[in-house]
Amino acid sequence: MAGETDLARLIADMEPRLRAGEWVFCTIPGAAYGDRRELGPVAAVVEDEGLTLVVERERAEKAGLEYEGVFRMITLQVQSSLAAVGLTAAVSGRLAELGIGANLIAGYHHDHALVPCERADEAVRALERLAEGGR
Repeated sequence: MAGETDLARLIADMEPRLRAGEWVFCTIPGAAYGDRRELGPVAAVVEDEGLTLVVERERAEKAGLEYEGVFRMITLQVQSSLAAVGLTAAVSGRLAELGIGANLIAGYHHDHALVPCERADEAVRALERLAEGGR
């Protein structure tokens, strides 16, 4: 199924939703992709410095992994094309206007923004207003 590429439609139809749980970014020096899969990461990135995993905070703590910051995940319900231009810029730009940091992850079907826990509800409202302005 091809995803949407029209920026106006992507914004108008994004329907941001908070995903359950609290998420953290952990790095594991010397690890390879697939290592620590028992943690159930929602994202994994191989970097020169090690393997970065995005995992539920509780799992990271049980595994004794260090992290900085705790985040909530906002999933944009619109199915965006991997070739779409401007959606992540619009989302991160709106959040930046409010001083809300966002780490964006693109999946095959949806885009996800990880924002500080204490600002998650505010971030969802801001993205809902952005969507309403695009309708």
